[in-house]
Amino acid sequence: MGLGDKISNKAQEAAGKAKETLGDATNNEKLQAEGAGDQAAAKAKQAGEHVKDAAKDVFGK
Repeated sequence: MGLGDKISNKAQEAAGKAKETLGDATNNEKLQAEGAGDQAAAKAKQAGEHVKDAAKDVFGK
């Protein structure tokens, strides 16, 4: 995984956490759900990148 991808994914995850926290504080269920969704998407991207990295290690490509 490239450094740019790592930074982008972590930024998306942090923004999602901020949205979720703000939604909790304001009792805004839509914002809470959006934040949770952003975090889940970022984590899924990170997992996919880890799989690609592992495959490169195994197959040497």
